[in-house]
Amino acid sequence: MTKCPRCTKEVYFAEKKSSLGKDWHPLCLKCDKCNKLLTPGNHAEHGGKPYCHIPCYASLYGPRGYGRGGTESHIYSK
Repeated sequence: MTKCPRCTKEVYFAEKKSSLGKDWHPLCLKCDKCNKLLTPGNHAEHGGKPYCHIPCYASLYGPRGYGRGGTESHIYSK
């Protein structure tokens, strides 16, 4: 059996969610920044970690400046 990348416990076949080439528990597949639950194939990836598209991925790694999809109001301090 494979191990979940977030909690490092075994993931059983009946409960697994496959994303980013790994198997996750359904409650462990969360945005790395805001902890929002994600669905496989409906999120962004950076550095092997999952992120929700808006606002986390867009504000952290998207384009900057006025008029770029409304993400300029969601700037996180690192």
